Amino acid sequence: MTPTNAHGQPIGPPVALELPRPLPPRTDMVGRFCRVVPTVPAHADGLFRAFGQDAEGRNWTYLFEDPIPTRAEFDTWLARCCASADPLYHTICHPDGTPVGLATYMRITPAHGVIEVGSIHFSPLMQGTSVATEAMYLMMARVFDQLGYRRYEWKCDALNAPSRRAAERLGFTFEGIFRQALVYKGRSRDTAWFSITDAEWPAVRAGFLAWLDPANFDDHGRQKQPLADLRRGGAPGPDFP
Repeated sequence: MTPTNAHGQPIGPPVALELPRPLPPRTDMVGRFCRVVPTVPAHADGLFRAFGQDAEGRNWTYLFEDPIPTRAEFDTWLARCCASADPLYHTICHPDGTPVGLATYMRITPAHGVIEVGSIHFSPLMQGTSVATEAMYLMMARVFDQLGYRRYEWKCDALNAPSRRAAERLGFTFEGIFRQALVYKGRSRDTAWFSITDAEWPAVRAGFLAWLDPANFDDHGRQKQPLADLRRGGAPGPDFP
């Protein structure tokens, strides 16, 4: 039943969680297929090579930046990324430390327990691999299990069909489209909004853990069951003060 105030007006339920929540730390997140680590200038060489695998520049279409053609320009751009606190850049690496992509925590709002994942740039070296799935799981797990946030957001250009499919595959719920929300690269952007809440996280987490289980991969490293099929009700998450 929806609570009401003294005037009989419907109001939202009380929030027992202590706010504000902590800021994300600049520490590594380590999985079986990848490491997600704070971006540092030393990643420039590996990232420049990884993004260079996208010879046509298709991966840059829906990013706020255009392709960065020279190593010197890339170094300057990455140095700015490293210095940023919001967005907070992370480099996605193979277990041996080879950089293959970027992702950020952004619009970090500890007062409301809300955080967004964005500026996701998966190079061809990680697209469609277990690295991509596990990296997104590690970032979600930090937000919910370690930091105790209430809401995790994914936003993208409404025309970016691959990003929208990825959000739904990863367990995000589509919330709608904000029309003419942004202007970037001289063009208008309608923004598609997706989210996962702390109440939904246990089921989403259970699906990830089942997908990442070694038993879900054959001898050639191919998944046996897709992520969406493995999502199910999970145990309640940890309590936070």
